[in-house]
Amino acid sequence: MASGELTSKDYITHHLTNWSVGEGFWTVHVDTLGWSIFMGLIFLFSFRAVAKTANAGVPTKWQCAVEMVVEFIDSTVKSTFHGKNPIIAPLALTIFVWVLLMNLLDLVPVDFIPWTAQQIGAAMGYDPHDVYMKAVPTTDLNMTIALALGVFILMIYYSIKMKGIGGFIKELTTQPFNTPWLYWFNFILEVVALLAKPLSLALRLFGNLYAGELIFILIAMTGLYQLPMHFVWAVFHLLVIPLQAFIFTILTVVYLSMAHEHH
Repeated sequence: MASGELTSKDYITHHLTNWSVGEGFWTVHVDTLGWSIFMGLIFLFSFRAVAKTANAGVPTKWQCAVEMVVEFIDSTVKSTFHGKNPIIAPLALTIFVWVLLMNLLDLVPVDFIPWTAQQIGAAMGYDPHDVYMKAVPTTDLNMTIALALGVFILMIYYSIKMKGIGGFIKELTTQPFNTPWLYWFNFILEVVALLAKPLSLALRLFGNLYAGELIFILIAMTGLYQLPMHFVWAVFHLLVIPLQAFIFTILTVVYLSMAHEHH
């Protein structure tokens, strides 16, 4: 555990508390922002390095890995997205790799990063119990909602761009019942369905990663027995991490494909 003085409840609470600055609505989770930006920069610089050094000769292992990811996302977008938009494939690649890298932080032993932050805080004169560091951005509901909100904005933007404001309003009011006296009922149904898409995106990613992180914390509380148990759960979690990144990506592509439909 991070500290022998902590009770089990305090230990869990400490690991699930973000490093926050500000109060109320304007509270900023510094650790979520910091780690998400850091993993985003790793994605940008590593893929850019491969793009600059790629050649037709024998590729490096990292170049092979990057090419496999790019081809996988490209084929997925071609089979799922039925409109014409050059932004969708790069967007899908960015979402998949970025979410995947943020999820991978869940495999780091749960005590390592918080303990390191506590030691740095102690060296700077802070009480270690008051130093918080929650390293997995996708276990923060604020982060997953922010990602889903970006997708939602794109959905609205392309719906209006492709159909016009009048067409978008018709889409919300004339289905499933194309009867004027039921337009108000259609509008309620369609708005609920529209809002449910980003909400389900955010909650699905958050719920799976938060549950996985909580189990890692409970395993860490077993003390000397945590290593084999941690390994077993980490092996299982290797399936969850890319799967959740892929689900978030594929649903984003599906929703944007629906936004591009003219009917």
